[in-house]
Amino acid sequence: MRTSFFAAGAVAIAAALTLAGPAQAAESDAQLFVLHGVPGLTVDVWVNGARTLDNFTPGTLAGPLALPAGNYDLAITAADAADAAAPVIGPVKVTLAAGGNYTAVANLDAVGKPTANFFTNDISRLDAGKGKLTVRHTAAAPAVDVLAGGAPVISGLANPQEKTLTLDPGTLSVAVAAAGTTAPVIGPADVTVKEGTHTVVYAWGSLADKTLQLAVQNIEGLHSAPAGVPGGRTGAADPGTAPAGPTAATVGIGAAVLLLLAGAVAASRKRPALGRIR
Repeated sequence: MRTSFFAAGAVAIAAALTLAGPAQAAESDAQLFVLHGVPGLTVDVWVNGARTLDNFTPGTLAGPLALPAGNYDLAITAADAADAAAPVIGPVKVTLAAGGNYTAVANLDAVGKPTANFFTNDISRLDAGKGKLTVRHTAAAPAVDVLAGGAPVISGLANPQEKTLTLDPGTLSVAVAAAGTTAPVIGPADVTVKEGTHTVVYAWGSLADKTLQLAVQNIEGLHSAPAGVPGGRTGAADPGTAPAGPTAATVGIGAAVLLLLAGAVAASRKRPALGRIR
């Protein structure tokens, strides 16, 4: 399930904080995964008017970030903006439910306009001996077919739709082709589906600009009893399937950014929502 036009600022915040240090997550916290999938767009991210991250670059898949359930006011501006008065996207209010599991994607819509989407990840338990594969279309491209081993397994997937399959564990040769064809426009690339893991593949970038790429996310710990894995469910970018191109490694931002975000979040609970969605 998805909600359109999520603030791309969440991408930068999560990428900044995820590797800054291990979080002490409460069971009621929401888990947020993030993908920055807008080619060539470097941004600054603001939380309640305070700059939280400078010059965040595309191509990063990060998470999970544990966040208390509640509302967050976010805005994204061009890099090095003087303030958040003229955001590229937002400001918007983001609501995360207790125990929810989400992926925020800053991406291009079907005609190439920067936008964003917010997906709710299925973290239900999987039957023993099974894995799950979801494909999400977040690229500036027409409807596509998803091929596994050269044969279509998903047909007519349009931006920003998703499709989920339950599969036996194994490694698939996955490619993306224009709907009704078998000539790949992305891939083929090997994608491994593991038992008890929800693997999510994103097509992002632009067909016209020849920047189409795949990103892979794994949400682990979904085994059925008795093979259940205790503790929280986690996920990560799959380094073995990282696409070539303008991909930036996530870098820990450090204590100063953590303190800035903490102050901004505290402030968000004492003030009304920022403006209207743009």
